[in-house]
Amino acid sequence: MKLILVSPKNRTVYNFRGDLIRKLQASGFEVVVTGPNRDDVQKVEALGVRFIEVPMAKNGTNPFADLSYKNRLKKIFREEKPDIVLGYTIKPVIYGTWAAKSAGVKNINAMITGVGYTFLAKSKKAKILRWLVFKLYRHSLKKATHVIYQNKDDLALFVKHKLVNVKKCSIVNGSGVNITHFTPQPLPEGAPCFFMLSRLLKSKGVMEYLEAARLTKEKYPEATFTILGKYETAMQDAVARDVVEKYINDGIVTKYDETDDVRPYYGKCSVYVLPSYGEGTPRTVLEAMASARPIITSDANGCRETVVDGENGFLVPVKDAKSLKDKMCYFIEHPEKIKSMGAASRAICEEKYAVEKVNHTLFEIMEIQ
Repeated sequence: MKLILVSPKNRTVYNFRGDLIRKLQASGFEVVVTGPNRDDVQKVEALGVRFIEVPMAKNGTNPFADLSYKNRLKKIFREEKPDIVLGYTIKPVIYGTWAAKSAGVKNINAMITGVGYTFLAKSKKAKILRWLVFKLYRHSLKKATHVIYQNKDDLALFVKHKLVNVKKCSIVNGSGVNITHFTPQPLPEGAPCFFMLSRLLKSKGVMEYLEAARLTKEKYPEATFTILGKYETAMQDAVARDVVEKYINDGIVTKYDETDDVRPYYGKCSVYVLPSYGEGTPRTVLEAMASARPIITSDANGCRETVVDGENGFLVPVKDAKSLKDKMCYFIEHPEKIKSMGAASRAICEEKYAVEKVNHTLFEIMEIQ
């Protein structure tokens, strides 16, 4: 048996799909991975998979480049003759599903890991792009055997816009998290430290985090705020470097660069914060929960699934820096809640998001015995 995993970014393969790949291999599958470039390819191949480069502009809008990507995938599928194809994120789902059907693959799985900028933005350009993406989703998802969502709100959104037949849809609890790799860590001493891990995008709530940090420090200057993430240049909703650096230079936040091991950064924080405008299921929140940290996140698609409000953290309105500041201040004023809510996060993670349970559900959805 052979499965081809169609990936948008090599880093996501070994960071988010490694446990799934190992489970597939233990079940007798040969796993082949397609990725858009050679970045970190040795880390992908270290999983014991065969890697095939298929150039793809993740954020590009050139239709000829996208059709070339689809045709290259189709050629690979015809040559490799996989039993199952699994694609995740927008272009691997749209073009991977289309290519797999054209190549005669029988078991085609499309995983929707969030709706992203195309669904959320309100500019004229975004509306035109959304119209096109909707047409492409309708065309491709008709060809999928199974369409897998990470939260019920995204599923409802696709059904509302008539992008998919609900009968072929299922929900899984994100990509899961390895609870033996991410384990409870001692809380840091002193004043609470708040941490956010994200690409530096407006839709991730970076501006709300920075502004809430500024407001909180005006009242509690001893509190500390950290952020780990990459400056983006190709994304339309990127937060400019000079905007972030003003907060850094003013002593509001400390910024860390991307790393292959984020566990020490969860260990340095008291509370994890992700004020995103919407996710599939945010992997960083699951990692923080497994690390026994309380969560402040937005009352938005995917994010709201991870928090029982008042039990393992708090939900705040989208794009509301003041409400975010208020919840940060709550933890400063009630430091005893950090430990108890962190323990609740870990318990929820073990029950709902442990990667073994998530992958078991995925196997059932993809009809793998």
